[in-house]
Amino acid sequence: MPTDENIVLDAEVLSVIDSRAFRAELANGHGFTAYFPQADAPAAAQRCAPGDRVRVRMSPFDFSRGEIQSISKKQETET
Repeated sequence: MPTDENIVLDAEVLSVIDSRAFRAELANGHGFTAYFPQADAPAAAQRCAPGDRVRVRMSPFDFSRGEIQSISKKQETET
């Protein structure tokens, strides 16, 4: 039986909670807390901002939080 059962999903950062935790939302509207692992915390605040797209790893047993795996900066559109 595999011990590492995780789901990887794309989400959008809505707001900053603290230096390594963020409010995020999946495409289906489900809100959760996205966080950086302890080792990545110092650089996390500079890299992630509201509106950015993130790829998160979530446990199938707890959809209230997800670990941020990668960040895609929001695209600036010219009007």
